[in-house]
Amino acid sequence: QVQLVESGGGLVQPGGSLRLSCAASGSMFSFYAMSWYRQAPGKQRELVAAITGMFRGGMANYTDSVKGRFTIARDNGKNTVYLQMNSLKPEDTAVYYCKARNNDNDMDYWGKGTLVTVSS
Repeated sequence: QVQLVESGGGLVQPGGSLRLSCAASGSMFSFYAMSWYRQAPGKQRELVAAITGMFRGGMANYTDSVKGRFTIARDNGKNTVYLQMNSLKPEDTAVYYCKARNNDNDMDYWGKGTLVTVSS
């Protein structure tokens, strides 16, 4: 069982920045694919960014709406994945969730989310 705890959310003005963190328990973190999802009020949860595990080179990919503004990164020594969010827009307002995926057994683990509000 993997436990994930997100932090770093809050209220920010349009054009501002936030960095989200997701700390994971256990010793297998470096092997997991990690991703950030978000869910805005009244909308479905959507994938924002993902990064592969150690054996797949830590490759990152992003949904089109955040490319060039958001950066996902991981620190395997700290069991933590980050989401740096720049040039934030009101439409980025959502609860942001961290997910870990064990590709060996297709198990997904979710955090409880952190709220990001972009508003003036």
